[in-house]
Amino acid sequence: MNENTPLRIGLIGFGCVGQGFYDIVRQQPELNLVVARIAVKTPEKPRPLPAAHFTYHADELLADTTLDVLVEVIDDAAEAFRLVSAALRQGRRVATANKAMLAQHLPELVQLQAQFGGTMLYEAAVCGSIPVVRTLDQYFSHEPLRAVSGIFNGSSNYVLTRMSEEGSDYAAALAEAQLQGFAETDPALDMGAFDPRSKAVILAAHAYGTFLETDAVLNLGIEGISAVDIAYATAQGQKIKVVASLSRLPNGHLTALVTPQLVGPESPLYGVEREFNGVVLDAAFAGKQFLQGRGAGGHPTGSAVLADVLALRRGLRYQYAKQSARPEAQLTQGLELDAYVSHPDAGVLREVLTWLELPAEALRLTEAGGAYATGPVAVQQLWAWRQELRANGVFVARAGEARVAAPVAEAEAAVRA
Repeated sequence: MNENTPLRIGLIGFGCVGQGFYDIVRQQPELNLVVARIAVKTPEKPRPLPAAHFTYHADELLADTTLDVLVEVIDDAAEAFRLVSAALRQGRRVATANKAMLAQHLPELVQLQAQFGGTMLYEAAVCGSIPVVRTLDQYFSHEPLRAVSGIFNGSSNYVLTRMSEEGSDYAAALAEAQLQGFAETDPALDMGAFDPRSKAVILAAHAYGTFLETDAVLNLGIEGISAVDIAYATAQGQKIKVVASLSRLPNGHLTALVTPQLVGPESPLYGVEREFNGVVLDAAFAGKQFLQGRGAGGHPTGSAVLADVLALRRGLRYQYAKQSARPEAQLTQGLELDAYVSHPDAGVLREVLTWLELPAEALRLTEAGGAYATGPVAVQQLWAWRQELRANGVFVARAGEARVAAPVAEAEAAVRA
């Protein structure tokens, strides 16, 4: 499309991101973009624009063929999938920020693009303002990647920063994050590491060409963290961060997990604080790259939406270039990691050690009356007991990345020999 011709945009959703995007477009008339129609769900909700600017039926935007691009920024994953898939069946151009929807339905959506000729971009779905999706899809489209890891959720990172700075407990830090607008009223998706898991699944499609099943990726959150755990990390010269990791194992398989991790000053993630996100790319030939930026907020995420809209006008499409050589996924079986496990009640932790097959002598009591233990744990055990760990308020952090367990590695080496 000629950039001198106004691009007519249909905006579905007018929450934090939708308003941020609208404001950015309004401040840059030279871009020649027009938000022609806005669809929202709740008529009675107070909004900064007159009611005449809105329609309350998103399907009206799907039926409006005068709209050049549809922008979907709602928080309902099921409704987002219905709208985006319908738009792609019409061969439309769509920008979306719904990471949960994408992680659950990406293979189907990619197929719809190929079948009907539509285009879907979603930079805003991962790490807010950081251009990591396009970097992986284009710049590293044909370079092998050893690993992609990072802090993909600003809400949990803000809580961890405040606990480290003030020595406050989890509840107080979470309440502050909610007051500042960095955490939702229901923080489960962020604090339970479900949100960064969705983002890791999306990145796996671009970094490795592999479509992972979201629910098969281990995610552990920070709901059970206490000041004792922060103090333990500090004593080790480390910080606790929720880190999403994608990496190639020595056997060539791809593994992925999202958990709290003990991070030292040698890592660029050590200095990523508050609501910021950070991504480390480890490429075979280019070496390590580090990207950092605001991971949430109306203007940072709205900026990523704008970048996608402009890219759609230029005809950009994601390549998914690595699909033909995608590695096999190995997510839990035959893997282990070095774990730190804690609970305020030593009796509870003794039982947890049996779940995770850690020896009883690994248990250490704290001055506050709680307990912790460290040692190698099979990822399969963490996966098998993940719901019980969460339900009982057990905190688990890893030191380093998952690795092939020693007996498995020896067997694989023997086969190769």
